[in-house]
Amino acid sequence: MENVGWLTAIIVGGFAGWLAGKLMDMRFGIFMNIVIGIVGSVIANAILRRFDIFVAGDWLGYLITSFIGGCILLFFAKLARK
Repeated sequence: MENVGWLTAIIVGGFAGWLAGKLMDMRFGIFMNIVIGIVGSVIANAILRRFDIFVAGDWLGYLITSFIGGCILLFFAKLARK
């Protein structure tokens, strides 16, 4: 993740958050999509590193990691709403 710049992290994180919101049927505004994508990426990185799984350090790896983390984050948000 060190190879991804801040602007790329925001854009890719926002896109991943938007995709995760579409998949999980929870739509937030663009700001929340960015936050969900970036926070989701941090969560997914922690989980993947715990199991010694490393994703490529380019923007595609960041997108995949952010998407997985965003879905996990939204899943728990759905559980908390119920």
